[in-house]
Amino acid sequence: MQAVILVGGQGTRLRPLTSTVPKPVVPLVDRPFISYMLEWLRKHGIDDVIMSCGFLATSVRNVLGDGSGMGIRLRFIEEPDPRGTAGAVKLAEPMLDERFLMLNGDVLTDLDLTEQIAQHEATGARATLALVPVADPTAYGLVILEQNRSVREFVEKPSSDSVESNLISAGAYVLERDVLDLVAPDRNVSIEREIWPLLIGDGLYGYPSDSYWLDIGTPARYLQGTFDIIEGNVDTIVRDRLGSDWLAVHETASQRARTWEASPCWPKECRSARAASSSAPSYSTDRRSARAASCATASSRPVAGWALARRSPAARCWARASRSGLTT
Repeated sequence: MQAVILVGGQGTRLRPLTSTVPKPVVPLVDRPFISYMLEWLRKHGIDDVIMSCGFLATSVRNVLGDGSGMGIRLRFIEEPDPRGTAGAVKLAEPMLDERFLMLNGDVLTDLDLTEQIAQHEATGARATLALVPVADPTAYGLVILEQNRSVREFVEKPSSDSVESNLISAGAYVLERDVLDLVAPDRNVSIEREIWPLLIGDGLYGYPSDSYWLDIGTPARYLQGTFDIIEGNVDTIVRDRLGSDWLAVHETASQRARTWEASPCWPKECRSARAASSSAPSYSTDRRSARAASCATASSRPVAGWALARRSPAARCWARASRSGLTT
């Protein structure tokens, strides 16, 4: 099955990280951010991916290559001018099969695409939108579903006394190719504002999910995503690689971690967790990760620190302390 990933934006909310580096290839823990999406797609059997690029498109190509190292076929198209979410996919139409995935390229998630595709097939949908719940629905455009999961309506930033749902779009869609017949060529078209309303009552469904989901488009969310990967809150290849104990991603990590643990700043709960541990954490160094680990956030503090660790109670304390700035 195919997927189109939209990565044409300039990533202005994520500056200065994206001033000279396109957002898809900004390092996140130990690899370009978009690698997490490609690995996630491959896990669900999607092995043909088209990247719809805009800003610094050549840099994206140079970093990712043809996808053969990940076991996928990776192709690129470039918008001649901003075409919007639907217009960008329209450019890829000659390359697409009868059914494909459309994905926003700034999302970190472990959503079950296999189940979403299965629901799409079972309902005979023309388009199936992945949906995730949010704590404060009043700040978003909400999707209201019928009992059979067909979309009834979209509600933009409802008042607190009129909220019927807490579901928002997760930026992952299963589409039939004929949906693109509704998209005018050679112009800027928003699939959210112009195409979805046309499909209400005509094959538009929602797929609610409680999976991890995060838009990493701001420095704060980028940092949150970094720690969620390290702490194992989102299912990624990195989580498997980290294992059940500590993994240092910089050659100075071991010494700095031990020094900080011996200092008065080390929280009591962490001392207790360490004392209760049956064995001290083991440390390893991966020099290939060091550069990514030291990538700076907007505050110029190393993102992954020289730290990082997870899994054991003490490791989680270390991650929380790093996030709060106690380790600087």
